[in-house]
Amino acid sequence: MSINEDPNPAVNPLESATHEPLIAAPGIEPTPRRSLFAILRPSSQSAFSATLLLMASTFLSGVLGLVRTYYINRIFGASPETDAYNAAFQLPDMLAYFLVGGVVSISLVTILSRYRAQNDEAGADRALSIILTAMATVLLIGIVLAEIFAPYYTHIAFRGFDPHRAALCTTLTRLLLPAQFFFFFGGVIGSRLLVRKIFLYQAISPLIYNAGIILGAIFLHQRFGIYSLAIGVLVGVILGPATLNLFGALRDGLRYTPILNLRHPAFLEWLRLTFPLMIGVSLVTADKWILSYFASNDVGGISLLTVAKTLFTAPMGILGQAAGAASLPFFSALYSQHRFEDFASAVNRSVSRVIAASFLLGAWMIALANPIVNLLRGSFTFAETHATALYFTLFTLSIAFWAAQGIYARSFYAAGNTITPATAGWIVTLVSIPIYAFLFHTLGLKGLTIASDIGIVIQTVTLALLLNRRKLVRLSGLELRELSGSLLAAVISFAGAAAAVHLIPLGHGHIRNLLIIAAATLVWAALCFATLHLTGSKLLQQIRSRIA
Repeated sequence: MSINEDPNPAVNPLESATHEPLIAAPGIEPTPRRSLFAILRPSSQSAFSATLLLMASTFLSGVLGLVRTYYINRIFGASPETDAYNAAFQLPDMLAYFLVGGVVSISLVTILSRYRAQNDEAGADRALSIILTAMATVLLIGIVLAEIFAPYYTHIAFRGFDPHRAALCTTLTRLLLPAQFFFFFGGVIGSRLLVRKIFLYQAISPLIYNAGIILGAIFLHQRFGIYSLAIGVLVGVILGPATLNLFGALRDGLRYTPILNLRHPAFLEWLRLTFPLMIGVSLVTADKWILSYFASNDVGGISLLTVAKTLFTAPMGILGQAAGAASLPFFSALYSQHRFEDFASAVNRSVSRVIAASFLLGAWMIALANPIVNLLRGSFTFAETHATALYFTLFTLSIAFWAAQGIYARSFYAAGNTITPATAGWIVTLVSIPIYAFLFHTLGLKGLTIASDIGIVIQTVTLALLLNRRKLVRLSGLELRELSGSLLAAVISFAGAAAAVHLIPLGHGHIRNLLIIAAATLVWAALCFATLHLTGSKLLQQIRSRIA
């Protein structure tokens, strides 16, 4: 989990054992509907209500994330200070990634679910207590060491920083390091809520986190400058992921006892499940580290790339909901039942759908890149706004690969193979670094965005070929007709939306930009619908069935 990203639930309820796929597998009955009041309760047994709740949370969190980006741009712009602020997240993120596997609850939910299935609530709380105590101790030691060695890390990781940016980055890093402890704590406690299908607190947490940063920027920037953002991060993560999840867990009967037992079976199992996450560095994670390393040579470079990447990843949250529909638990169930053909079909169906949706979403993002960035430009200059829109566009070209690689990686996990994707991730990352270096020295920041696209293409194709080679998921099973129809719809809708954008001159007012985005979106949606309907796409039918 990156503390520079929205802290959405580590385990999506759409990916929990309760979720039914978009097209139910044989023998799986769809979850019955619930009333509106059931959706709003902290606890719900319905995957439908959890889906609505988390989709609403994702949407609102995305909106707040854009508001956060706007205020940071407006107050601080693309300055050396914002470079230092964005870079300051890197060491805390790496610390959490390598010490606790980044997202602790992915493996912890599996363990706690088994205790719950055995009706052993005391055993589950004891296992949680042991894991939390042990890894909190390790993480706290790591944070203390990171606080000490932060200046050396900044010097190595951001060689392009001048002394002022380096010193500021070091101070901000030291302020942000404790936030990872509260993210870890919230992730462990939150896993207990997820096992009990309690999603309300997980849904509200990212909203509080974003609100903390926004309020810190608005009310504290005059007194504390760029440090106001770090203060907002700390307040947001303490009140959101940590305190709110703790309140929910205590309300649900959590009994925590500080126990340090490194030989307990639950701890050893958690370590076994999480260790591949600790050592397996894929380009999905390393991309932002590599981008920051090279971009530190340009004043404002990290800030511009961060804004472009934030705008790129915001819609990916919604797309991730769709990708999670036939993800890890569903794949695992099919594989564990030795239904290998159904497993391969489910993976290919999920990949085909997410790529098809990515084509359409990418067309919208590229067509509206200029008005979107112009809406959030804040105090950016015209040149900085134009550059950010270009980087955003280039990042978006690879959106289908970013979405598909997550499903391919989960396919390996479902088959009980975490070593292969971890090894492939390391190799792809090492191979990609020279590409980043060459294109940066050739084309500057634009070259970095192109290198990012090339790297994720290599990552996705590598995973797909490895699955094909091991006869787990055949590439020939992709729904090529569906993909070609969606690609055609993307091209046509992009042309229409881009034409609508150019018919209305861009202005500096927010109302004008919003009108442009709204008008172009209507054109895009109409052309997508018409083209998909004429080509006989199944995507529309699937969307209608989910709404119905």
